[in-house]
Amino acid sequence: MRVSLIQMAVSFGRPQENFARVLQLLNQAVQEEPDVIVLPEMWNTGYALSDLAQLSDKEGQKTQELLSQFAREHKVALVAGSVAVQEAGQFFNRTYVYGKDGQLLSSYDKVHLFGLMAEDQYLTAGQQESHFELAGVKASNVICYDIRFPEWLRTLMADGAQILFVVAEWPQDRMEQWEILLKARAVENQTFVVAVNRVGDDPDNHFNGHSLIINPLGQVILQASDDQEGIFTADLDLTQVDQTRGHIPVFDDRKPELYH
Repeated sequence: MRVSLIQMAVSFGRPQENFARVLQLLNQAVQEEPDVIVLPEMWNTGYALSDLAQLSDKEGQKTQELLSQFAREHKVALVAGSVAVQEAGQFFNRTYVYGKDGQLLSSYDKVHLFGLMAEDQYLTAGQQESHFELAGVKASNVICYDIRFPEWLRTLMADGAQILFVVAEWPQDRMEQWEILLKARAVENQTFVVAVNRVGDDPDNHFNGHSLIINPLGQVILQASDDQEGIFTADLDLTQVDQTRGHIPVFDDRKPELYH
């Protein structure tokens, strides 16, 4: 599976600019002939949370129209980062996943809200797992702070997913932890981790990218340039997942009845 990561700057509180930039970068990414394109977290608004009533995508309509049409026209799957969505008077940090036919495969609302960036004050937490298939390959996705909760990721990955997609706005100050956590999630779940972070600044944080693809042994097979927008592409050898799980069968050897 060929995967292209879009590591982009996000204009704070300017959704029109961000939609235009995403479309431009998607058109660049398809030149790499990927099977899947992945975007970062909250790319429509950034963390302009106090203005979500004016800025967020109502019912996710604009985002879904753009993504569905693009996926269908270019025959490419999209793990489309996440966007701020307004629905029934509430706001969500939501990922949409589209298949190559433009059909919506998954909608996931961030479960663990990050208090340091005030998500818990403005957003509603999700309550559902994320499971989907891309060309017959089982996958799941989470959003940023979710990776600090290994029990949540194990819940997702125990379904047999071979790829974990992570979309993020992870500040540079905690970048060392970003890489450690992603490697740990790859090793303990014996899965490919495909993680996309943004670059650029908002009023409170600097984001330096450092997007990564990590194989089931915890080895980095792609590292995007720090502080640089761009398209970064790698091919995943998915046979490595079964090989790794067959060698050390951690899913078979679990004792969930003892885990509380």
